[in-house]
Amino acid sequence: MNQLPKHLPAEERRAATVEAVVALAAEQNPSDITTAAIAQRMGLTQGALFRHFPSKDAILQAVMSWASERLLARIDAAIHDAASPVAALEAVFMTHIDFIAQHPGVPRMLFSELQRPTETLPRRMVQTLVEHYRERLQRLLAAGQALDELDTGLDTQAAATLFVGTVQGLVMQSLLAGSVRHLRRDAAAVFAIYLRGIRSVR
Repeated sequence: MNQLPKHLPAEERRAATVEAVVALAAEQNPSDITTAAIAQRMGLTQGALFRHFPSKDAILQAVMSWASERLLARIDAAIHDAASPVAALEAVFMTHIDFIAQHPGVPRMLFSELQRPTETLPRRMVQTLVEHYRERLQRLLAAGQALDELDTGLDTQAAATLFVGTVQGLVMQSLLAGSVRHLRRDAAAVFAIYLRGIRSVR
């Protein structure tokens, strides 16, 4: 249990709550996380927790917002610093893998939300994150075609889908293995195979 100061500013308390949920999600099934467990992890009462979040769904919304903002910000920075579209694709791939390795609870929560049978705001937030991610990928893929780095006949929508699916496949294998230790090691070789399939043939 992480004992936090009793009196934190509201924004810091909400941020600490998000961090506690992400940490718990790395250790157990996210759907089994209760507000009591979150409060216990933070060294608070449930009453103190509910002063900052009216419901568990509100906490999940905050977690999804946190994950989306940070992942997309890292991806945008990786794209900005890359020398070419192909270099940017690789940077995005490795940045995503690094983010997951640092926060293994995040993909567990994303998968958990997508499996919920009812439409919820957190679920829609996950769907929006994926859509924004794919839009960035399709722009990079089109830029790579324009510079003849990538096959001009490439279906960019399918290539973006495969990119996302490749990351998800690595994540799923790490979840099955119960460890993210091999994520970074495997990512470079897997991306090289992906890139070989979409490169321009010269």
